[in-house]
Amino acid sequence: MPESHRQRLLAAFMEEVWNRGDVSAVRGYLAPRYTIRHDPGDPWDGQTLDVDGYCERLTASRAPFPDQTFDIRHMSEAGDGVVITWLWRATHAGDLPGFPASGREIRMSGATVYGFDADDRLTGHWQVTDRLGVFQQLSAARTS
Repeated sequence: MPESHRQRLLAAFMEEVWNRGDVSAVRGYLAPRYTIRHDPGDPWDGQTLDVDGYCERLTASRAPFPDQTFDIRHMSEAGDGVVITWLWRATHAGDLPGFPASGREIRMSGATVYGFDADDRLTGHWQVTDRLGVFQQLSAARTS
């Protein structure tokens, strides 16, 4: 699926960092500053993180869903960005505020635009996701 150098980098980043949870791989992909430009519902929305801050975000985000995977469905590139659409699934194995671990599979879809600098390092993202669907799935798990 990846056709360009940046698309291949992004696919590798998603696999190593988000699917495998390899915190040590983050430094190989991120610029010194990473801005979450738009990601409603994400606790880091609107923040600019350094690499250590991004690693903390990765660890915290994966904690309730340690087996999470992003299945990239489409990629395209324009200017300094690469857009991906994806399907996400994970087992709700850790507690979230108001939602004790249920052991149930949770699914979500979304689209993310990743920015790159001149050195092909990730500088941030703009994202839309189905967080309402996740909330509904977590709520159903809590009541069953």
